[in-house]
Amino acid sequence: MTCWNCGAADPGRFCTSCKALQPPEKEYFAFFELTPQLALDEKDLQTRFYALSRKLHPDLFSRKSPRENEYALEATAVLNDAYRTLRDPIARALYVLKLEGFDVGEQSTKDVPPELLEEVFELNMALEEGDPAEIGQMRTRFEAMRSQADAEIARVSAQWDAGNSRDALTELRGILNRRKYITNLIEKTNVPDRV
Repeated sequence: MTCWNCGAADPGRFCTSCKALQPPEKEYFAFFELTPQLALDEKDLQTRFYALSRKLHPDLFSRKSPRENEYALEATAVLNDAYRTLRDPIARALYVLKLEGFDVGEQSTKDVPPELLEEVFELNMALEEGDPAEIGQMRTRFEAMRSQADAEIARVSAQWDAGNSRDALTELRGILNRRKYITNLIEKTNVPDRV
């Protein structure tokens, strides 16, 4: 890669020769100069975010060339999207799966994890009967299930960070799918009181 402005080789974020802002890196970890990983130091990520925000704010480039101004706008958009994704453990896990070539598209009803089929049936029955106490108990059970899924995500994340095993990512994708269904079940328990 060469600088768009002066032609210097390997210019980095700002050209080492002419100091011109270069096109932004689109990959989120690379943008933050981090190694792809599932467990991140959130304080470090926040520190990097604020430091980059101060360097890349479009107002700093308003008197520069139109090209640099455009790159500043693009970089700020990437910065915000990357920070929003990487600071959330679930969004970060989905992003890593996507980077590693795993399909993370929308799940369909045919993909309901088998162990949750009975839970779905029981919840639908409770919702039909309209018993708030039973629905509340189910919500508590689903929240405990989601906490367990979060603990499994942390365990598998540590495994992947230690060795970048595709098996760990396959397991992670299954856990994330189950967690999403559990979250959907929790949301279904948010029914307004009936009059």
